[in-house]
Amino acid sequence: MDDPEGFLDFDSKSTFWKKTSKAVPGRPSPKKDAPKNRPKNSSCPTSFQDFQESVSDAWDIGDDEFCIGLPDVKISKKVAQSAALSVINSHRAQGADVKNASLKDGGISSNEEGKSAASGRSPGGEVSTVRAPLTSSQSLPLSHDGQAASSAERKVEAMQRLASQKEVPSSPVNVPANCAPSTISMSKQYPGRPQPMRTQSMRSKLQLLSRDGGDSEGTKLERFTPLLESTLLNLEDLRHLSWSGIPVKVRAVTWRLLSGYLPANLERRPQVLERKRQEYWGLVKQYYDVELDEIYMDTYRQIHIDIPRMSPLIALFQQKTVQEMFERILFIWSIRHPASGYVQGINDLVTPFYVVFLQEVIPSECDLETCDVMTLSKEQRDVIEADSFWCLSKFLDGIQDNYIFAQLGIQQKVNQLKELMQRIDAPLHRHLAQHGVDYLQFSFRWMNNLLTRELPLHCTIRLWDTYLAESDGFASFQLYVCAAFLLLWRKELLLEKDFQGLMLMLQNLPTTNWTDSEIGMLVADAYRLKYTFSGAPNHLNSNNSGSGGVVGDR
Repeated sequence: MDDPEGFLDFDSKSTFWKKTSKAVPGRPSPKKDAPKNRPKNSSCPTSFQDFQESVSDAWDIGDDEFCIGLPDVKISKKVAQSAALSVINSHRAQGADVKNASLKDGGISSNEEGKSAASGRSPGGEVSTVRAPLTSSQSLPLSHDGQAASSAERKVEAMQRLASQKEVPSSPVNVPANCAPSTISMSKQYPGRPQPMRTQSMRSKLQLLSRDGGDSEGTKLERFTPLLESTLLNLEDLRHLSWSGIPVKVRAVTWRLLSGYLPANLERRPQVLERKRQEYWGLVKQYYDVELDEIYMDTYRQIHIDIPRMSPLIALFQQKTVQEMFERILFIWSIRHPASGYVQGINDLVTPFYVVFLQEVIPSECDLETCDVMTLSKEQRDVIEADSFWCLSKFLDGIQDNYIFAQLGIQQKVNQLKELMQRIDAPLHRHLAQHGVDYLQFSFRWMNNLLTRELPLHCTIRLWDTYLAESDGFASFQLYVCAAFLLLWRKELLLEKDFQGLMLMLQNLPTTNWTDSEIGMLVADAYRLKYTFSGAPNHLNSNNSGSGGVVGDR
């Protein structure tokens, strides 16, 4: 693969990749000066460099968090060739799958298919090319003198492969201003993106009552109703009842109570709701509906960039009205919390609250994903927005150190997760360490987004039932949820034999078909870990952990 034009010479000219030395995750990109050599009457970029500068903020920093800190190196021809071949083979394999399916429907027998597979040809006679997994020799590039490259060089090449193989949507979902399409293709899953809420029958999972069946949902509802209607609510009883999941019909009011937004006194609730909602809209009028102060422009710009990228596979969040509501919520929150301000990832934390409060007001037969928010009255939309803001604020109060400068809270939790895993599963911990996988590279997103990008939205909502029900706050419990989540993939991770395979697995865990049952098992495992180790802090001391472990092969 020749390079006569010098396109691979990334040292001599600027590259499309954002310079990691200057980019800070969650912060606006530094503004660049406009090019000076542009013709007066030209509105188009005059060179590739000018074009790069005009779209300098197009790269989603959140998508390449694991690349932060890599040196500015040349991309080798082997990596470029491998990436190109993988794309070609992927398209060819997809075409072969479609052709096989259509021919199978047309009556091709299983014997004919077996012969075609054995000969390496598709039923149509075309040679099918399938990219084989990387072998150890392929993942260890050789230097010009024939010797094996250093471990640092191998890690850089693996990172480059990860970046080149990562799938992104080829085009955004096209949705009218306030009307979502009735169907959207859900066939692909994109690493690090919130997953769709639909079942195979294309019904919204959030429209279904419970994975345990209608009888269980009804039985739970009978226990919730008298408790919620009591004159003076016992919050401890509500937490105990909510820990294992909340019925859909009472989830909205229960979340308001558990987050501390509503008082326990039944008579005071209407007055508190009215006052807090008016207070929110007063803040919007004071800070948002006026000409923005210069000190807030960078914050507004970053929010305005992130909102359209949010949940690209869910049509509801592509509606203009919904995006404007999220924009106001995040902007007011960032102004009221100057110690942290807006950080990328907080936008994902609004989503569960918004969906729960929206589900409270839409008709039961309405599909949540395709619901046109503009069909709701202005009063209903205002209630959803204000309640989402206040519940988000209460929810984040306990983890605000996660979003201050340098996000020290998350770094501390990642180190705690590392020490915990070293104690409870030493073989898995050693396997990750031997292949150069640092916990920060995959668990930072788990802590920053509270697993919202690893789980389908309906599973996130079920998980947050438990988070909100935690009596001492969910911040400490989430550490054990992440540990239990990592242990679920123990067998698959131990089968991966290189850095690239491990990172691809950890960046795109197969949770698409998860239901409430899997979340119930996850929080149960987390509960067991918490009450095994939280009361014994010496167990978290890596110096005393030795080589033992409490998790065996399973």
